[in-house]
Order: sequence, then C-alpha cells, then structure tokens
Amino acid sequence: MANPRKLLEDIPNKTRNALGILTHVALIEDGDGRFIRITIPANSYPISCNGKYYIRSGSTTQELTGRSLDEFILRKQGKTWDGVPVPNVTIDAFDRDAFNLFRKKAVAAARMNEEDLRINDALLLDNLRLMDSGYMKRAALLLFHQEPERWFTGAFVKIGLFRNAADLESQDEVHGPLIAMPDKVVDLVYLKYFKGKIAYSGIQRTETYPIPRPAFREAILNAIVHKDYSTGNPVHIHIYPDKVLIYNDGRLPKNWTEADLFAPHTSKPFNPDIANGFFRAGLIEAWGRGIEKIREGCRLAGISPPHYKIKPNEVMIGFEASIGDNIGDGIGDGTDGTEVGTDGTENENRVLAMIAHDRKITFEKLSQETGFSRRTVSRIIKSLQEHGKLKRIGSARSGHWEILQ
Repeated sequence: MANPRKLLEDIPNKTRNALGILTHVALIEDGDGRFIRITIPANSYPISCNGKYYIRSGSTTQELTGRSLDEFILRKQGKTWDGVPVPNVTIDAFDRDAFNLFRKKAVAAARMNEEDLRINDALLLDNLRLMDSGYMKRAALLLFHQEPERWFTGAFVKIGLFRNAADLESQDEVHGPLIAMPDKVVDLVYLKYFKGKIAYSGIQRTETYPIPRPAFREAILNAIVHKDYSTGNPVHIHIYPDKVLIYNDGRLPKNWTEADLFAPHTSKPFNPDIANGFFRAGLIEAWGRGIEKIREGCRLAGISPPHYKIKPNEVMIGFEASIGDNIGDGIGDGTDGTEVGTDGTENENRVLAMIAHDRKITFEKLSQETGFSRRTVSRIIKSLQEHGKLKRIGSARSGHWEILQ
C-alpha cells in the first residue's frame, strides 16, 4: 500500500455514505507485513447499499425488492407478514357474526371456555394476540373484518366449473372474514357443484361424494390458513369431470424441500397469527398433520390420495376422482346436490346452495334467484328447519342462516 493511512480515513467515510453504518478500521503490523482490519458490529436490522438491499444466495448476490424485501425485513425484526399492525381501523367495521362464530366453535372444540369468551370483541382480539401497540394486526382484519379485501386484494376463494381445460362453464366467489370462509366454501361446493350418490339402508339414507368431505375440508383449510395474502391472488378451486385442483399462493418454510413437507414434521405456519385464530376455533390442529389427515380421509373413502405440485410461490393439491355424471352443473337448477324426486330434496338443495353462498340472503332474494314464489320459499325453509338442516341465528333483519351438518 502506497498510503495506508489514507485508507484509514477513506474506508469509514465510504461505508458511512454507502451503508449508513460506522466501522472501526485499524492498521495492523506484524512479521508478515502490514494489513488493514475492518471491524463491523452486528446489526439486527437489514443494511442497504446505496439505497438497495442485497442477499447472498448460493454463489450469487441478488437484489431484494418488493415482497421479498418486505418479508426479509420483517423476518429480521422477528415478525411475520400477518403480524404487522394496521393503523386507522376501528372495531365497528368488524363482523359481529364472525366473532360469534369463533366463540361458538372455540367452546365446542374445548379450545377456550365460555367464561374466557364473555368479553367484548376488542378484548378478544387482544387476548388472541391480534393487537400490537394498540393497533389491530393484519391477521385480525383477515379473520374478522367484514370486508378484508379493502386492505388485501385476493382475500377470497374463487370456484370454477370446467368441462375441459379451455371451457369455463360457471364460477362463484366466496368473500368475507376468513374464520367463516372454510364452511362457506365446503357447503357451496358440496351443495352446488357435487352430486351425492344416494343409498338406503332400511330407512337410513346416505350420500357418498366423489371426494370425502373431511379430506376436501382439510385441503381448503390448509389453502386459506397458509396462503400468502400479500400477492393479491385468491385461492382457486378448479372443478373438472375427473378431478378437482386447489391452487393457492403459498410456499414451503425456509430451507424445506418437498421431502420435508411429506415427512412427519412440526407445524410451521406461514401465517402464525391467522393459524392461531383457526386453532383456537378448533378448525385446525397445531401438529403439522394436515397432509396426513387428507390422505387418511381419502384412504377411508377408498380413493387415491391427492397429488401435489409445488412451485416457489404456489402450491397445488389435486384430487383425482371420477366425478363425471356426479358433477353439478354449477348453476343451481336442481342437479346440484342429490337425486331428483318428488320428496322436495331437489328444491331444498337449490335453496341451501343459495344460502351457502350468502348466509344473510333474504326471502325475497331467494325467491328471485330460485324462481320460486315467496310462499314456496317459506315452505322449503320451514321444512329444512324442521329436519334440522337449517337454523336462523338472530333477527330477521340483522341475523343470518346457519347450515347444520
């Protein structure tokens, strides 16, 4: 070095200007000669270089931008995307029915007791660790807000009926708070898009569907809970005559391979705050057994286990099933859930499909959508209630319907 003393001044200045950090630079002399030692203290927050962030990946250096940068910074702070607080949100805009549904499910699953749940909704959010410094987390809005899509585009499920890869015949969308979404999706698919094969043992009637309901429900839960809601894309369900494909923008935990996913593993949710809400409601476990439960459901039903296609930012689960003639037509014209007969089940399923799509639907809208008279709708509703298939929660003006399984 011609002038090592000058480097002792230049290096700290350049690192401060480019990186915004202070370094300690020393000139060391020993028997092998002279060298400069640069000491940089560890920093808990990511450091930019001239306003840009970089990460070492294998043998390459890659610039971090957009969602990757956001995720990296959050991870360095010990946070996750769904745990970020959102300002200027009040409890008034949240869905009371969603909170009531959570309380009911949490008590039924014995994950929480009634005494702990006799609190107002704001305190419930705080007890569920869905508040941060007085602000509600993103997970709180997704779980309980009546319109989570105001903040997170794509926070819904899209269902499409395809006769082949090119022809889309009909579609539906399920919106609203995530805590109510799995039941709404499963009810809608099984009432409107699948037809059950009817069998009788004496007077006992059973319906068998091409995909076992527990396995399908677990797959929907996994897609909703583990989805990356920062992408703006909804969960997609593609229904074909010979298969059902479920797509969501998800990814494996860091340093995981597909082999890790299918081997026994602990639970590592992408959205831990959302997952905790679903766990407390008794909708999921916390043991990483989702895939095993799906496979077991298929085994018990005598069908092949589903297959998976995993990309860096997308996960697809596919059920191969001989749906064929058992597929509904997707438009609720009476071929959407059971056999056609004179016992009224055809019309009942048309009404149930509409209710599954909109739990707050009115008698007037049911009449318009089905083409039935108001008197016929009232008679069908009464029959469903008497047979324990439907229940009214709350008043006629502000309440909602609950489909009973």
